Amino acid sequence: MKAEYRFDYSKSKPNRFASQIGPDTIAVVLEPDVAKVFHSSDTVNAFLRSAIAAVAASGKPQKA
Repeated sequence: MKAEYRFDYSKSKPNRFASQIGPDTIAVVLEPDVAKVFHSSDTVNAFLRSAIAAVAASGKPQKA
């Protein structure tokens, strides 16, 4: 890794997706094999909510 990097910010562009992300949103990067299964944030969220419900229904205490 270099001690210092020089970036040419004159060629930078605004993030065109920034307006779609709300203040309470967290962006998560999926590994390619996972992204092949989940094609949208809706499917990821639905699966995670079902996993949360299954864990909560098991009655086992959650670890932080």
